[in-house]
Amino acid sequence: MSRYALYVPLEAKPGKEKEVADFLRSAVPAVDAEPGTVSWFALQEGPSKFAIFDTFDEEAGREAHLGGKVAAALMEKAKAGDLFAKAPQIHKIEILADKLPH
Repeated sequence: MSRYALYVPLEAKPGKEKEVADFLRSAVPAVDAEPGTVSWFALQEGPSKFAIFDTFDEEAGREAHLGGKVAAALMEKAKAGDLFAKAPQIHKIEILADKLPH
């Protein structure tokens, strides 16, 4: 069972919703190349609200992901200030239980 996770809520600037969705979709190949990332989800929670949720078996995998290409691209977009309404907040969370296909 994966015990470690990240939850990153994102809010698109008005009119930038499609660009945020496209950015998140474009991250899949980079995440696929990360052996320590067990699962990765890009979510749309509302018209301008998005999130990333990913899981890891070990803390080392989570830390590697935070130092990887997706996190770097996300922070670059946030720093540019043209896509997100506010800076992304990265929440490190612990998974207590899960139900996954076997």
